[in-house]
Amino acid sequence: MARVTRAMAHLSEEEIDERLRHTTGFWRVQRWLAIRHALLDPAPARVIGQRVGLAEQTVHNLIAAYNRHGAAAVETPGRGQRQRAAATLEEEASFLAEFAAESEAGQVSTVARIKQAWEQRIGHSVHASTIYRMLRRHGWRKLVPRPRHVKTDPEAQAAFKKNSPSR
Repeated sequence: MARVTRAMAHLSEEEIDERLRHTTGFWRVQRWLAIRHALLDPAPARVIGQRVGLAEQTVHNLIAAYNRHGAAAVETPGRGQRQRAAATLEEEASFLAEFAAESEAGQVSTVARIKQAWEQRIGHSVHASTIYRMLRRHGWRKLVPRPRHVKTDPEAQAAFKKNSPSR
């Protein structure tokens, strides 16, 4: 017979039920149901997993984390977002503010320079696409000098060339 999986009583049954009522997201509800099941009706992880729709190993990991850290182990940030970000959005904005000031002063900010400074700041190399995504995230866009002025008149230039004295 398999080992019975038990949860420590960090929270009471009523507190878990309250969290279940106010939890959004199916996968978060599943996690709280597994905790509730392991607390009120301890059973092997395989049985708990079958009843709440989780894999046996997920139940093991979840109950172990709950027993160690309490409710904080269940209320993780979740999927997506910026879980592996090297810096917060505010830190990125302050980093890019230096280059924005240089650009306003007339200097050209290139991705190569920004990438080099970013790698120096975080301590490891990153792909150039990381820098492009960061720039896009903060509303930067590619600006390059125009090849010619918008009010250029090619006919007037040709006439000037014909009528100007040669050197």
